[in-house]
Amino acid sequence: MTETTRLTAAAHDRPRIRHNDYSPLVPPPLGEWTPELPVSVVIPAYGGQHRLDLTLAALATQTYPPGLMEVIVVDDGSDPPLRLPDIRPQNTRLVPAAPGGWGTAHALNTAVRLAEGEIVQRVDADMVICREHIEALMRWHHLTDYVVTIGAKVFVDEPSLTAAEVHAAVRDGVLESLFDMSAAVPSSTEATIRRLDGLRASKNPYHVCTGPTVSFRRALFQRVGGLDPEVLRGEDTEFAYRLAMSGAVFVPDMEARAIHLGLPAQRVDKEATVRVVAPFLAHRVPLRRDLRKEPGRRWLVPYAEVVLDTEGSTEAEVRAAVSAALGGSLPDIAVTLVGPWAELPSGRHRVLGDPDFEARLVREQYRHDDGVRLAPAVAPDPFPVPFRYTGPVDVPLGHRSLELMIKAVTDDRAGLLVVEFPGGRTARLERTDAVNRARLLVSPGEDLDEVIEQTHGVRHGMAAEFWPRAADKAERPGERSPAPSKPKAATPEASRSKAAPSEASPSKQAPSEAAPSKQAPSEAAPSKQAPSEAAPSRPAPPREKLVRRLRSALRGD
Repeated sequence: MTETTRLTAAAHDRPRIRHNDYSPLVPPPLGEWTPELPVSVVIPAYGGQHRLDLTLAALATQTYPPGLMEVIVVDDGSDPPLRLPDIRPQNTRLVPAAPGGWGTAHALNTAVRLAEGEIVQRVDADMVICREHIEALMRWHHLTDYVVTIGAKVFVDEPSLTAAEVHAAVRDGVLESLFDMSAAVPSSTEATIRRLDGLRASKNPYHVCTGPTVSFRRALFQRVGGLDPEVLRGEDTEFAYRLAMSGAVFVPDMEARAIHLGLPAQRVDKEATVRVVAPFLAHRVPLRRDLRKEPGRRWLVPYAEVVLDTEGSTEAEVRAAVSAALGGSLPDIAVTLVGPWAELPSGRHRVLGDPDFEARLVREQYRHDDGVRLAPAVAPDPFPVPFRYTGPVDVPLGHRSLELMIKAVTDDRAGLLVVEFPGGRTARLERTDAVNRARLLVSPGEDLDEVIEQTHGVRHGMAAEFWPRAADKAERPGERSPAPSKPKAATPEASRSKAAPSEASPSKQAPSEAAPSKQAPSEAAPSKQAPSEAAPSRPAPPREKLVRRLRSALRGD
């Protein structure tokens, strides 16, 4: 049985953790349990042979069973090349980074591809860990399979030490005696961890999941696609964000102590450190709204996906819905149009009398639009996009509808918002992390929404709350206007004030206005208006004035 199959089969045994409150997990005391899971400790390294020697010396005396632990050191192009020291764990390999790339993320991907353990434990090549470090983090993975564990660390100036001294101090449980702990710089993330009850109360716990010591299932690593080798700084935060979107729970364990040799980069050059990370995270972590303030920009990972099923809809309805989604108050939105695009015959066909006329028009409208994707079916989730809206095509989003819905689920920490329209139709806003958590936990035959209710909560709301301008109108979102019994003659003033729905800005309309009703085509198509309605002629000059002009012309005036 593969690990993926085992994880699927064990879904009914997983504890249903709500948000990030992992309180249902009760870890055994250190030294009072029997480990069973194999772990691969992966160490990306570039230069720094002496620090690597100290890291491996600490790993060589861990309380976790040596037969269940392997260590993979990846040399990321060091000059001179790194070597394995004499003091090291018994099952240690040194391998070069795979060709075709460089950097921490690339080196880690190389290591995980070679790893054999069910759990992957990352340790940086400048970390000296306490003897219980691996055991402390691994005990959580024995309780369930969707946790990510985070160790503790402090920063110190590197003293002059030998590998033998480190090995002896870690073995005897007196690691801190080697350093001036009064001058140690605490990690800024640990203050956040304490303030948020060990991250149990955290809304975005991935923020503190930094790289130097973190562990996760190898299957989870593969599920989210590994680390992004294009991210040269901040790769740990970006990876942690995708872990969060997969439904993972983040568990810090302060008993997994570690000493980080050297001061944090922010202490050396804070401005440069922040600036170099910002563009990587801006494109890949949509929840960092502070990094997406420039108008008119397009980002690699959108903030939300709007899914529209085009079956049975006209091209005009689809265009109105797409324009409303892309023209709303949230700029970084992607639209997915679901339809039988690949099934449309490609050979000779009738153009005007084509039974697929509307679908072909929609496909041609958006096949070259980077903001719109044509898909044959709805994907299970929009990973790594954090939000997905699904609603009826003929009820376009209002200018702030999506923004208000996202605010509602964020404030309530709900995993799903169901918007109810008059007449019984609904729309949904889903949080990707909540949906993927529920997909991990749902049992065969169980309703996914019920699991989302257990892990994150489901909120219900009326359309008027999220289409506020529609609340004062006779026609509500989701209702069609009845066909008028008799069209009224338009005055010049009325003709100038009535814009066709397809021409008006969707961001300034109520949803029912943005999509013209099929039952009232005369109101939605200006080209069918009588000339007097479309462009009223000037009133004719009085008869007496014409007579005077004629007499003057005859006299030669």
